[in-house]
Amino acid sequence: MGKTWVAAHLATTLRAGGTRVAARKPAQSFDPSDPHPTDAQVLAEATGETPHEVCAAHRWLPVALAPPMAAQVLGLPKFTIAELIDEIIWPANTEIGIIEGAGGIHSPIADDGDTLTLLDGIQPDLVIVVAEPHLGSINNIRLTTAALQAHNLIVYLNRFDPTNTLHQVNLSWMTDRCKFKIAISESDLVHSVQSVQSV
Repeated sequence: MGKTWVAAHLATTLRAGGTRVAARKPAQSFDPSDPHPTDAQVLAEATGETPHEVCAAHRWLPVALAPPMAAQVLGLPKFTIAELIDEIIWPANTEIGIIEGAGGIHSPIADDGDTLTLLDGIQPDLVIVVAEPHLGSINNIRLTTAALQAHNLIVYLNRFDPTNTLHQVNLSWMTDRCKFKIAISESDLVHSVQSVQSV
């Protein structure tokens, strides 16, 4: 759904505006034969950090499975949500910290929990749900946001095309019927993040 792409562009735009931004990927699993950069490398490029600052070296899991499953396949020790949270350390001058989960809201990210468990433990100021505006998006977004009712959130419709009738109708339904807070452009998203920062 483009979570890493959105996070990286958000970080780049905020940095360009003078905001001190850092990013953290608590754990990442990946296919070592894939020539593309890992999520941590993409986020590091966007924030000016090193990849191992974004994701600790011992949380790089070179198997294309959910992180706890990858650790099991690799014969590595189990790790918990509490351990991942303890490892999230921000530079002293950070104004906005971006944390990217792994997979969907209920995808396992540690042996004892998923990304929702991680969010419940962190209690971030804002949760950004990245979704596509195409057919089926309303169902997917409603299922995800239902699990996030305890959090302040915004839905970002990635690749929204204002000339696409389906995209327009989906947007209207989600704002008018579902009452979702929606961002359809990078500037909308940046404004929402900055609004939370200024509170």
